[in-house]
Amino acid sequence: MSSTLPFWILNSARNSIATLQGGRRLYSRCASNRNKSRWRLFSQGPGTLKSSAPCSGFALQKAYRHTSTEEDDFHLQLSPEQVNEVLRAGESAHKILDLVSGAPNSVLRFESNQLAANSPVEDRRGVASCLQTSGLMFGIFDGHGGHACAQAVSERLFYYVAVSLMSQQTLERMEGAMESMKPLMPILQWLKHPGDSIYKDVTSVHLDHLRVYWQELLDLHMEMGLNIKEALMYSFQRLDSDISLEVQAPLEDEMTRNLSLQVAFSGATACMAHVDGVHLHVANAGDCRAILGVQEDNGMWSCLPLTRDHNAWNQAELSRLKREHPESEDRTVIVDNRLLGVLMPCRAFGDVQLKWSKELQRSVLERGFDTEALNIYQFTPPHYHTPPYLTAEPEVTYHRLRPQDKFLVLASDGLWDVLDNEDVVRLVVEHLAEASRHKPDLAQRPANLGLMQSLLQQRRAQGLCAADQNAATRLIRHAIGSNEYGEMEPERLTAMLTLPEDLARMYRDDITVTVVYFNSDSIDAYYKGG
Repeated sequence: MSSTLPFWILNSARNSIATLQGGRRLYSRCASNRNKSRWRLFSQGPGTLKSSAPCSGFALQKAYRHTSTEEDDFHLQLSPEQVNEVLRAGESAHKILDLVSGAPNSVLRFESNQLAANSPVEDRRGVASCLQTSGLMFGIFDGHGGHACAQAVSERLFYYVAVSLMSQQTLERMEGAMESMKPLMPILQWLKHPGDSIYKDVTSVHLDHLRVYWQELLDLHMEMGLNIKEALMYSFQRLDSDISLEVQAPLEDEMTRNLSLQVAFSGATACMAHVDGVHLHVANAGDCRAILGVQEDNGMWSCLPLTRDHNAWNQAELSRLKREHPESEDRTVIVDNRLLGVLMPCRAFGDVQLKWSKELQRSVLERGFDTEALNIYQFTPPHYHTPPYLTAEPEVTYHRLRPQDKFLVLASDGLWDVLDNEDVVRLVVEHLAEASRHKPDLAQRPANLGLMQSLLQQRRAQGLCAADQNAATRLIRHAIGSNEYGEMEPERLTAMLTLPEDLARMYRDDITVTVVYFNSDSIDAYYKGG
């Protein structure tokens, strides 16, 4: 790749821009050759290209993204160390040390990372343990039309799932605490990620709706609660229903009212996994994805997909949409591979403009909201006749973990747009092999400073000092830095990381990845009755 790559990207991006509104969200009519944009809007006037003063921030010790689109101001000065700094800023890694019933957990550890293309980033991620059960929950939430819906779903969905799994007795204790105004027992233990914007907890309004949900569960008089598949199915749909109802209800607090509107009129796809012993359930609504990396007895690796993308390339989704709408809409429910011609995923939270009637939308928006200041997307597509066209109902997959199931990868579509399932498994396997190969065997030799210095010098000499310690980072590095032959090109990687903020979204999406490693010994012991 030639050193002129960044300028080629800039020129090509300029030619493909349809709408750029300074200081507002970017929606593109023909966004890029990678077709990244989730929403397609139509220009309401001449677009303006946002620019800033010349920036020489790359000469500083820390790395900053450029915001100017002038070629003569665009200097490619990121060192390899600065590239690594940008890529690793969102890294997170945890070892799972808790014992359940005296046996090691089936999850050994997990690694996660996130790289933004939107400003602010619209993806969210979550990891939490359910304190009233023995389950671990992992989630990837991919927002569109803003980050508000993804933020809300990432904070609230796990609570709905946890409550759904509670026994009748536990729910009665929860309700008793509320009635007597006593503190609630802890429900979740969150494992934090870098960049988490606020403390993950339910607000009073959200708690009121969660309480109504558990009261309805109490009325069902189920001693053991819902099973996990039911809990996931109901939780997704119930939270989406509550998001819709909250903006319709009269709220005196202006901040809460405005936030509810932003959550409802933006959208988010979601993929979450619940791991309890050898029982793995994955619930997916949208085009995030989950796959398993499997190592067979002969040592060969393979990929086991656990989700199907809900988009126009999924024939089952097309058939579902046509069944749910009159035959007269067969040609208009999907236009240009988008739902009603505007949205890529066919399942999502929020996006009430594709769920509500036109009358309800007008009724809510006419309550004095400053929709322009709140950046609320208002557009009724042609052929909008029989809503809802969009659902948050997930597909739930169950898999019984085996010793050969080594890791689970959950990621937003920013990863899957550029890497296929097999590439992702291969890269994680290579990462594990490198980590094993370069791990010093200190049990065989005394661990003194001289030895450590010698090992570091060997790594520098072999070019290994910058090797990623986090599998999610490796996946992101290859997603944006590999050429069409799958080869890593440092110039391409640097160019993609230094694109101005106005143009970054035109050539890549937000990417969020979580890699969950399983404890094969613990899983094997389960089958042996250990």
